[in-house]
Amino acid sequence: MTAPVLALDTPWLLYRAFFSVPQSVRGADGEPVGALLGTVNTILGLCEVCEPRAVVCCMGAEEAVYRRELYPPYHAHREPMPPQLRAQWDRAGELLERFGWLVRDHPELEADDVLWSCSRVEGAAGGRTLICTADRDLFQAVCEHTSVISLLPRGETALIGPAQVRERSGVDPSQISDLIALRGDPSDGIPGAKGIGAKTAAELLREYGDLERVLAARDSLRPRIAAALTEQVDELRRFRDIATLRDVPFERPADAQTDRAGGAAAARELGMTALAKRLEAA
Repeated sequence: MTAPVLALDTPWLLYRAFFSVPQSVRGADGEPVGALLGTVNTILGLCEVCEPRAVVCCMGAEEAVYRRELYPPYHAHREPMPPQLRAQWDRAGELLERFGWLVRDHPELEADDVLWSCSRVEGAAGGRTLICTADRDLFQAVCEHTSVISLLPRGETALIGPAQVRERSGVDPSQISDLIALRGDPSDGIPGAKGIGAKTAAELLREYGDLERVLAARDSLRPRIAAALTEQVDELRRFRDIATLRDVPFERPADAQTDRAGGAAAARELGMTALAKRLEAA
C-alpha cells in the first residue's frame, strides 16, 4: 500500500502541547518551549506509527474573515492566545521545516481548509492522507482515500474512516456541514437550530439527505421543529456555509523523509537538549 501523507492540524497540536507540557520547560533563552517540544514529539511519534511519505504541517488564520462576516459571533467566545504560546507559535514554522516537514499556511482561510485541500489534492493523485486533528469538522474530508488519525492516551492512535464517522456522528461524511448547521458547534460559536440537538439533526439528515431537503419538508415535521426551521432558514444556510471547508491552492507534496539531523540541530539551538540527543542517537 502506498505510504500516506500525514497532514497535521498544527494549531491544535500547539495548543494541546501548551496546556499539557509544564510551563517550566524552557529553552536556551529562558523562554517556554513546551508547546514546541510537545508538538515535535507528537509528530515524531506519528511518523513512527504511519511511516508517511511526507509530513504537511497545516496552519492558517485564527478565523476566516468571510466566516466572521457571515456570522459575527463565530469564534467570538474564544479567549485570546496566551502570550507565552504566541511566542512559540511564531517560531513553530521555522522549527518544523528544519525537520524536513512541509509547512503550509494561508493568510485568510483556516488550518481546516488547508487540511481539506491537502487531502483533496493527494486523493486526486491517487494517494492517501491521514489527517491528525481533534476537530470533527474534518470528518467531512473522510473518504476512501482520507482518514482522520485520532490521538489516544498512552501514545495510541485510532483511524477514523467513513464507517467510524457514521458511528460517531450518525451521518455520512458528506453530510457533516449540514449536521453542524442543524445541531450547532459550540467550539466555533455556531448555535444551530433552536431546540434541535445532535440526535434529531442526524435523524432528519438520514431521512431527507441534506439541509435543503430538510427545510423543504419542514411543514410536514413536528410543529416545534417546523417553527425552528422556518424561523432560521437563512441563518441555517449561513451556518452550513461556515461549516463547509474551502479549497485553497495546494501543490501535491513530494516525498520527504524526516530530517533528524536538521531537527536535532534546531532542537539544540532552542535548548531542547534531551530531544537533540535522542535525535542524534537515532
